Amino acid sequence: MSKYVKELVTQHLRSRLDGVEDLLVVDVIALNSHSTSELRKRLRAANVSLMVVKNSLARRATEGTRLAPAFEGASGTMAICWGGEDIVGLARTITKLAGEKLFDKLEARGGVMDGQALRADEVAEVSKWPSREEQLSILVGQILSPGRNLAAQLVGPGGMLASQVKKLAGEEGGGEAPAAE
Repeated sequence: MSKYVKELVTQHLRSRLDGVEDLLVVDVIALNSHSTSELRKRLRAANVSLMVVKNSLARRATEGTRLAPAFEGASGTMAICWGGEDIVGLARTITKLAGEKLFDKLEARGGVMDGQALRADEVAEVSKWPSREEQLSILVGQILSPGRNLAAQLVGPGGMLASQVKKLAGEEGGGEAPAAE
């Protein structure tokens, strides 16, 4: 590949990765064409982009960015994935697909999250974390819990007092209300 072509590919890769914060590096080289097509289809459905890149060109395109640690120590041709809801959703998608028989040769090699390199075992750990929506629901539950508990404690004695007054009123009145004239 000539220098000019390498520079064009590097610029294209740099423009595709512009604004990407987190990505995963996966090995798809051992997959057959049917598996690769099905993988791309499922990743598109999950709003995840997949691009097969040459390691040296990816390293050159991400030099000086937060994505550069993903390519340190990597060799050969690889695929990069980015997109989805967040890095947790992306890791879940890749881990789930790698567990299927059709994609048994799909393997997460690592990635980058918040500018820090991830190893393959760390990608599996990230996939077990709660997603952003799950974290927000947990946080909202924790914020609302003290207020809900206080309201229940304030209403509880009032409800008991009201039932006692009603019971006493029923005993004094002989059980029947007086007829209205």
